[in-house]
Amino acid sequence: MLSRREEDAYRFIRDFIARHGHAPLLEEIALGLGIRSKGTVHRYVQAIARAGLIELVPGRHRGMRLRGQTPGGKATLPLLGRIAAGQPIAAIPDQEEIDLSEFFMGPNRFVLKVQGDSMIDAGILDGDMVVVEQRPRAGNGDIVVALLDNEEATLKYIRHNRDGSITLIPANAALRPITYAPERIRIQGVVVGQMRSYR
Repeated sequence: MLSRREEDAYRFIRDFIARHGHAPLLEEIALGLGIRSKGTVHRYVQAIARAGLIELVPGRHRGMRLRGQTPGGKATLPLLGRIAAGQPIAAIPDQEEIDLSEFFMGPNRFVLKVQGDSMIDAGILDGDMVVVEQRPRAGNGDIVVALLDNEEATLKYIRHNRDGSITLIPANAALRPITYAPERIRIQGVVVGQMRSYR
């Protein structure tokens, strides 16, 4: 978990790299955040690296990059157009790129590999990777990582009931929702993205 100021530092680093194509110096981060102490900025950077959001490259000038980013720039893929999932249409090239770091990354996010078929009707298959934003609360209909009895983590839709109980709902017609007393459930995060490789 990053502190608020560490999150501010991460956002500054991310935006600086997006604008300039290289990482900021500690002095530039300090100036951007209105901090005088480079030591404080150094602690923020170390915390962000421990959280897995950036990589530090020893011995390199501006030796910092976003996780998953190539040394020369942003982690991007070209957006070549739009395609219908119903009737076939031509994919028309656009002059645009998708910044994968902004699409998937952010403070307090992590990835889990899915095991099982309880969410297949939501398009989440066995072996998929889900991007989870760590947070202790979720709204009705969110797909959550829920820890049951402090032992078993599961991926399900969540519903908060009027009597205070919590129902975890699978996205699989062969499985039934189960309702739990609120003290048995701890929300560990909400799914904000999904990845699948076909290789």
